Amino acid sequence: MANSRFLLSPFFSLPQLPSNPIQSPSKNHLQIHSTFAKFDNFLDLKPESKPKPLKLDLPLFHPYYDRSRFDVVVVGAGPIGLRVAEQLGGFGIKVCCVDPSPLSPWSNNYGVWVDEFEDLGLEDCLHKTWPMASLYLSDEKVKYLDRPYAQVSRKKLKMKLMEECIRKGVKFHKAKVWEINHQQFESSVSCNDGTEIKSNLVIDASGFTSKFTKYSDSNPRNCAFQIAHGILAEVDHHPFDLNKMVLMDWRDTHLNNEPYLRQHNKEFPTFLYAMPFDSNLIFLEETSLVGRPALPYTVVKKRMAARLRHLGIKVKRILEEEKCVIPMGGALPEMPQAVVGVGGVAGMVNPASGYAVVKGMAAAGRIARVAGEGVGGGGGRMIRGRALEGRVWEGVWPMEERNVREFYCFGMEILMRLDLDGIRGFFNAFFDLEPFYWEGFLSSRLSLLELAMLSLSLYQHASFRSKLDILTKSPLPLLQMMANLTLQALG
Repeated sequence: MANSRFLLSPFFSLPQLPSNPIQSPSKNHLQIHSTFAKFDNFLDLKPESKPKPLKLDLPLFHPYYDRSRFDVVVVGAGPIGLRVAEQLGGFGIKVCCVDPSPLSPWSNNYGVWVDEFEDLGLEDCLHKTWPMASLYLSDEKVKYLDRPYAQVSRKKLKMKLMEECIRKGVKFHKAKVWEINHQQFESSVSCNDGTEIKSNLVIDASGFTSKFTKYSDSNPRNCAFQIAHGILAEVDHHPFDLNKMVLMDWRDTHLNNEPYLRQHNKEFPTFLYAMPFDSNLIFLEETSLVGRPALPYTVVKKRMAARLRHLGIKVKRILEEEKCVIPMGGALPEMPQAVVGVGGVAGMVNPASGYAVVKGMAAAGRIARVAGEGVGGGGGRMIRGRALEGRVWEGVWPMEERNVREFYCFGMEILMRLDLDGIRGFFNAFFDLEPFYWEGFLSSRLSLLELAMLSLSLYQHASFRSKLDILTKSPLPLLQMMANLTLQALG
């Protein structure tokens, strides 16, 4: 499921993650090493393919020939950065997108609900579509979701966004942003090639680890993390229906003969997310939904190896490999501030699911409209400095969106407190809701009132065990949510 959302670079690493989340006796440690030896049917294989850069004649910024002043500089050429840049270009304002390698392929996959990409007008950028999704809660319990799901064609999406940027006059500069300095009415973007670019506004779309969007020292980010290991693999065969992608597989029978692994999985469960392309080609990803701290990556990989062995999936070749860490929840950046963050650096990840690409790209139009009007695009009255920055930050995080995010953080905190049986009960009730609710929740399009109604309906559909989980595990997160909503209303 993690690859259905925005993923950080595979080179991103978490600070000081433990190699083993639970201190166990040395005999358990030896047991793990002895049992994992038989699960390494794919762990030693290396990915065989490398996506090639796009072939496009980019309109590059030339500091010696062009005026080095722009209305907006966008830092980062990921999906959200490019979407913001091309939307800004539609207002006829001068935009420069700065990225060390703007034509390089994106390293991670994206999966989306088809209707979401249709709403964005990007349905022609889908690579493979499945009419339905399946959810395995146990060997006895399977749910089928009547909502088409798709894998995004990274090449088609990037090509389309790049071509739109070019058509709308966006310039590109191949460099790494080194430093951003701010004066009263302009900012100076200094790059590692010695170039300095001036602009009225800087938008940071360079990812969660960016140093340019600031967070308050008094309000730590305190993120939770989704972590996953994925492979696009050629296999002898697999047991999954080619007409259904596997949204979540929470079965744990693959650990029956591994008591230590089984017990640990009951406390800190992971699931399989799978996209079957044909009988011999499949994308497989073992995922820890959310944790604080993150579940160690080695544990996720070894559980995946045990699962594939149990399913009889023999990996012959690995075509692509993903290592992803998705920060979820936590505090939002200081608002307003001189640099306007979008995407992962601005906390635009659904804290309860990890979905972000569609949300960020959908918000790009609103952000670009506010920014474009502020710098004088479309005949608007030009504003600068703190007034412009404050207005654009309101476009990134309107009050209603902030309130909704608090609810999602509340949901995330409850999910982190559930064991495997609790997770199964939760999703059994969640996907029994009316499609309006579960689809809207996963697509981040419900209002705060609708989310409250979802909660009531979820409780009504829940089993006795799930109701008990909700009653015992929600009070503290609920109080925290109410406190944050109150502070936002007063602030």
